[in-house]
Amino acid sequence: MALKYSSMLELGTEIPKFELINVLDNQMFSSLSLENNRPTLLMLICNHCPYVIHYHEELQRITGDFQELVDLVAISSNDVENYPQDGPGPMKKLFNALELEFPYLYDETQRVAKDLKGECTPEFYLYNKNNNLVYRGRLDDSTPGNNTDISGKDLRDALNALLTVQSVDDNQQPSVGCSIKWK
Repeated sequence: MALKYSSMLELGTEIPKFELINVLDNQMFSSLSLENNRPTLLMLICNHCPYVIHYHEELQRITGDFQELVDLVAISSNDVENYPQDGPGPMKKLFNALELEFPYLYDETQRVAKDLKGECTPEFYLYNKNNNLVYRGRLDDSTPGNNTDISGKDLRDALNALLTVQSVDDNQQPSVGCSIKWK
């Protein structure tokens, strides 16, 4: 496992344009559908990364708490030739097991991860209703093995500030996790 930190895409950056396959229904999902006057949370994740696995239950809680208010979208960009567990079939199986129903997109060309300046999994990108980046970085300060309780505090604070029309604190910490597996 190659440990990496997120590169912290510049705040205010617009959500990248993309059209990717949603492995849950095998339909194309377009970023144009996110132009709907709602905030969007993009998550760069994958199936095999222990840092992502560490957060499975918190992702379920965040879904329950925010899915009616925010568009949630997960994207996996890993090289599936060398990491087949991150391919579309296993992606669908994982989300079904976790009972997550928001889009889980396969970024086969890795272009979206590059547009986001993604470095690791997980990384979280929160966009306001105008599709401008207001938060990027970590879920919280918990990592596998550091004995810190998972709270989702950093991301939850940003979500709550955005949804209550307060300023999102721009003192944001990079995410830490496994490096994206580039082709």
